[in-house]
Amino acid sequence: MDIKEILEKCDHTLLRVDCTSEEIRALCDQAIRYHCASVCIPPAHIAGAKRYVGDRLRLCTVIGFPNGYSTTAVKAFEAADAVKNGADEIDMVINVSMVKDGCWVDVANDIRAVREAVPGKILKVIIECCLLTDEEKIHLCKIVSDCGADFIKTSTGFSKGGATREDVELLRTHSPYTLKVKAAGGISSIQDAEDFINLGADRLGTSRIVKLAMEQENLAGAPDEKY
Repeated sequence: MDIKEILEKCDHTLLRVDCTSEEIRALCDQAIRYHCASVCIPPAHIAGAKRYVGDRLRLCTVIGFPNGYSTTAVKAFEAADAVKNGADEIDMVINVSMVKDGCWVDVANDIRAVREAVPGKILKVIIECCLLTDEEKIHLCKIVSDCGADFIKTSTGFSKGGATREDVELLRTHSPYTLKVKAAGGISSIQDAEDFINLGADRLGTSRIVKLAMEQENLAGAPDEKY
């Protein structure tokens, strides 16, 4: 698979708690240069990034991140505020405690509240696969789809594990075709990225693939136009 095809599926990500505005601008420059799907950045940086990139790049941010246990009202407000500040895409974290308690109606209401707060925007729902059983993951495929989300996402990258090939395959197998899959967390090589795409991931949350593209370009002495 051509690296250009992989880059077009990447949400170029920087969610470190101490990231600076200068780093966010550099991330945006890289994403524009390599034609990434979006940048995924903290909510507090969305307004500044929007002023910087205008309409040249889609902006994604995270809601209820990384633990997911904010109240539903807080998540909905946070999502609406992010869109007001310029976010095009929202990646929200589910309430894993509700899942473990079997409170499936509450899980659905949590997702629906965010969906209703950001009409017309892409919504990705992070289910944090590393904390769930396969049965819980399969049940969430239906709930996330029924709530009108656009993507089901494997991981925050901030818990005890990231995306695995097994989880991506499981989510793709049990999700309707209308629900896309995003793999995130621990994608460290071109081979990882290609494997996840081949297994059914439509998006990748990663900071590493652009860096690898830059390294390849430097080694090859390739012109910018390659991308």
